[in-house]
Amino acid sequence: MPRNTRRLRPVVAVAAVALAAAAVANPVANSASAKPGKHLVDIQLLSFNDFHGNLEAPSGSSGRLVTGHQIDPATGKPVDETADVGGVEYLATHLAEARKGHDRSLTVAAGDLVGASPLLSAAFHDEPSVEALNKVGLDVTAVGNHEFDEGYKELQRIDAGGCIDDGDGKDNQNSCAAHEFKGADFDILASNVVEDASGKTILPSYSIKEVDGAKIGFIGMTLEGTPDIVTAEGVKGLTFKDEVETANALVPVLKKKGVKAIVTLIHEGANLPKEKWTDPATGTVHEVNASFDYTCEGGGELIADSPIVPIAEGLDPQIDMVVTGHTHNPYVCDVPDPKGKSRLVTSASSFGRLFTETNLKYDLKKHDIVRSSVKGSNLLVTRDVAKAPEQTELINTYKELVTPIASRVLGSISADVNRVQSPAGENALGDLIADAQLADESTVYNGQAPVIAFMNPGGIRADLTAANSPYGEPVGDVTFDEAFTVQPFNNYLVSLTMTGQDIYDLLTQQVTGANAGSHKILQVSKGFSYEISPSGPVDGSVKLNGEPIDKAASYRVVTNNFLQGGGDAFEAFTKGTDPYYGGLDIDAFANYLEASSPYTPGALDRITGTH
Repeated sequence: MPRNTRRLRPVVAVAAVALAAAAVANPVANSASAKPGKHLVDIQLLSFNDFHGNLEAPSGSSGRLVTGHQIDPATGKPVDETADVGGVEYLATHLAEARKGHDRSLTVAAGDLVGASPLLSAAFHDEPSVEALNKVGLDVTAVGNHEFDEGYKELQRIDAGGCIDDGDGKDNQNSCAAHEFKGADFDILASNVVEDASGKTILPSYSIKEVDGAKIGFIGMTLEGTPDIVTAEGVKGLTFKDEVETANALVPVLKKKGVKAIVTLIHEGANLPKEKWTDPATGTVHEVNASFDYTCEGGGELIADSPIVPIAEGLDPQIDMVVTGHTHNPYVCDVPDPKGKSRLVTSASSFGRLFTETNLKYDLKKHDIVRSSVKGSNLLVTRDVAKAPEQTELINTYKELVTPIASRVLGSISADVNRVQSPAGENALGDLIADAQLADESTVYNGQAPVIAFMNPGGIRADLTAANSPYGEPVGDVTFDEAFTVQPFNNYLVSLTMTGQDIYDLLTQQVTGANAGSHKILQVSKGFSYEISPSGPVDGSVKLNGEPIDKAASYRVVTNNFLQGGGDAFEAFTKGTDPYYGGLDIDAFANYLEASSPYTPGALDRITGTH
């Protein structure tokens, strides 16, 4: 197969400058639309985010969205009404239909289009997803944190094209398996990501798109906290700059180029509240899972301390709209700019299940967007439309190539092994993964085998469902494809030595510091137990095989390289000594399933208490 590599396109470097931004509190409603006039033209923006390589229609809860609620006659309690949505074959059709009748239309995205992907895309370094997005008609996207999963040089290759000389199937991946990879036809922007050695951004900072006389500038960036949530190796040698300062510094740059209409694409997002739903029969108000259009179209509001809110409030008033992502939530809301003027902030959930359609007026005389005309709405990617044939052809090509790896049966489970948490934060799938890491012999160092394993909950991406049979295998059988969907990062296992005090500090960091607002309870291996409290582990409760951990003693532990580098704000791991890198986490998971079949989930009794 070809192994040629094309030269990377030059990048744009922009220095960030500080700009004090006035904070604006309560969002206000959009004002009336612009007055019609010959100098006003209609522009359509279609946007989505967090695609994560979901070429095929995602299954289970990942392929559904809440559309309404009803009372279950059997229990008298409210239940969700849902729709099956997503899949690039359907997304492409919906976008094509949405563009009809719109002469001026652009399609944009807000990052995490690749990374943490199903095997169909990940097995080929996400090249299939980039090719699919080329066919979808994407014009420009911001970079997200998961675009750094394989390092920024790989991100630059994804942008520019070329092949990796990785042999056939190294680490369950194969570049250019079908043909030479041509790269992205769309612009990938990384305005706040600077290479320390050169002082330049790793990809362009902005993109200017012109549609029939209307020029719109797009500023793209990821969240400043990206180094905290990806592997240290993936962002080595990079600096991630403040989002507001970066975007605001680019406004005068774009204005000098005659661009006053500006949209920010940013991979950071908002958290959403529960929905207050009224039973139409009784008038009783219930707190339920929010429908996809509840926030803010249906009356819901962004949670005030959401990460995107202060960013949106601080962006220069010249910026007309903010397309966001990262939190996988759906919303179309108003967050006023520093002058108190209404400004649309949107996010289209994840996995291609939604897209946002925004319609606006552009003033050809003023070369700017009429802010009061900006109207947006999230639309379901339903599966009741014809599949886009070019996407089906692409999927079939890669399905044939991946089938020998994907369809291999690893073992079986006697019941679903899922991520449903106990009150203490433990879940059955986390137990299984931690046990698999502990059992993996690749991390034995100088004859020392790890005695405790820790797994981050965010790295567990799907449930193992007994009835799921993607290749027609018997009920309960688990294929490599299913296992990879659970752990899609190709992280390496790392063993290291930690003191008992380090372990106490680690468990405390689950509920304090950066994790105080959203607790992250690590999953732990058999033989290790403790009681969690709102302030951390109860002193004296941390035990190994029934014996209390000695804070002065040393213990060999195993985790993945994401956590070992301090990911998810678990800095205690960085104090570990004698790190030793083993094999891939997915291989440990697969080997353990093969050795433990049929696997039956046990009691959730390793972590007790509440947090």
